[in-house]
Amino acid sequence: MIRKATREDSKVLASLAYELWNDSKLEELEKEFMEYLLSDHIAIYIAIENSIPIAFAECCLRYDYVEGAITVPVAYLEGIYVKEKYRLQGFASSLVEHCQDWAREKGCTQFASDCELDNDISYHFHKKIGFREVNRIICFTKEL
Repeated sequence: MIRKATREDSKVLASLAYELWNDSKLEELEKEFMEYLLSDHIAIYIAIENSIPIAFAECCLRYDYVEGAITVPVAYLEGIYVKEKYRLQGFASSLVEHCQDWAREKGCTQFASDCELDNDISYHFHKKIGFREVNRIICFTKEL
């Protein structure tokens, strides 16, 4: 079952997100999700299997520049995670479909995402579900 997340899901979402973004603090993730779930510009979907939360996808409306996009706003897949045991069973694709439906309801005609250059699993997932690569960049920083 896939459903839109509510504020009551913030702890569960934070726990799932921590498995994806474990360089964050769990408490900070929970606070962020609480804020996100109050926004009309963000949608989060959660997959439940046998009463167990197993996956989530977060999408938002972006009004700033998005690589390869020509419309504003652009729906953006900010994050997607499926517990390892449940991968390759279609949950991620279904979550993205829900995000895309939400984006269409918001009037979007484009859906964007990104992944790290060395994240082959994410790259191939994006290609498999219909994304096309529009650019590759390497970002730099320098201490002053």
